[in-house]
Amino acid sequence: MKEFNNAVADVVGELCKILLPIKDEYYVGAGKEIAICTLSSLDLLTQISEDQYLMEKIAMVGRLLSENKGIDAIIKYSARNHYLKHIVVCGVDTRGHLAGHALLSLYRNGIDFQGRILNSNSPRPQITISSTDVENFRKRVHIYELFGVTDLDTIKEHVDKIQ
Repeated sequence: MKEFNNAVADVVGELCKILLPIKDEYYVGAGKEIAICTLSSLDLLTQISEDQYLMEKIAMVGRLLSENKGIDAIIKYSARNHYLKHIVVCGVDTRGHLAGHALLSLYRNGIDFQGRILNSNSPRPQITISSTDVENFRKRVHIYELFGVTDLDTIKEHVDKIQ
């Protein structure tokens, strides 16, 4: 039954890509140490990408829609960008996937020997990144939890406090 549910979820995910295409996943800024994750708030992603003040301060802004491939991508990005030290997680979490909750659980608790994110409420919090890379990420990057925050001024204030 679990395999059937996973297959159905994969098919639905592929249909969503076709029926509801998302223009961009991330935007690169001029900064080095701070990234912003807008979770499923795509309008917020666009607002931040168009805000010159924020884009001068941050390395990148991106979305996070899945509790597995999306988190793998964040950890890979972090491993390639050694200056990155802070991730501000804001916006509204993805319904069903709870990708933001999974990211926070990974940051707080790590993974088990099979790559499952510990204490995550997500349906499939299974990542493919090595435990060594996960631990390096957890030690080097600080995550700021602003779940539900979509106000640009509040996000700017928080970014300013980091520097």
